[in-house]
Amino acid sequence: MPDLYLVFSHELSESQKKEAYERLGVKDILGLPDNLKAIWSQIPADIPCVSEYIEPVREWLEKNIREGDYILIQGDFGATYLLVKWAFSKNCTPLYATTERIVTETHNGEKVIVSRVFEHVRFRFYEQD
Repeated sequence: MPDLYLVFSHELSESQKKEAYERLGVKDILGLPDNLKAIWSQIPADIPCVSEYIEPVREWLEKNIREGDYILIQGDFGATYLLVKWAFSKNCTPLYATTERIVTETHNGEKVIVSRVFEHVRFRFYEQD
């Protein structure tokens, strides 16, 4: 049975966990250690290249993943691109979560209060050409 590795900055919702276990058939869900989650979630905007910066994340995955595992990858566009490409080269399945955004507005005199709720819809696999 494959495992699911989380490379993003927050925790899975209960519906995401349910889908991972039931639809994807994963055995375990494994998140980044806190120090690596901090690296992934705060990639500096002023660095010209991200490959070297995210190397500790890639090294951790390299030590832990097995062929056929899933890797949920979401974050900085450049870092995500690099890690998705890397995941394919390791015969793993990179994926991401899709959400439905529910927006409500409340008018309170001169103020408008906007509330956004993000609800998990499904995991979607990254595709190759």
